[in-house]
Amino acid sequence: MNITGVRVRKIANEGKMKAVVSITIDDVFVVHDIKVIDGEKGLFIAMPSKKATDGEYRDIAHPINSETRENLQKLILEAYEKAVVEEEE
Repeated sequence: MNITGVRVRKIANEGKMKAVVSITIDDVFVVHDIKVIDGEKGLFIAMPSKKATDGEYRDIAHPINSETRENLQKLILEAYEKAVVEEEE
């Protein structure tokens, strides 16, 4: 699996959510609504989720293993940081 595209949409408000990201996998599959969150330990990603009938939020798309999640997070956060720098210039 190769991430062939990352599109970052920065959020203008001052809350914890900093951006919403879409990724393209192998130029044929897109995952929308990955969130960049500023947490207590720094930036991290939250996968797309929906609220279940019991009130809990459940991911509707997510990596199966931690290695894939770490790689995905690294790519997304790098793209977010690049977008921040470009906006400042």
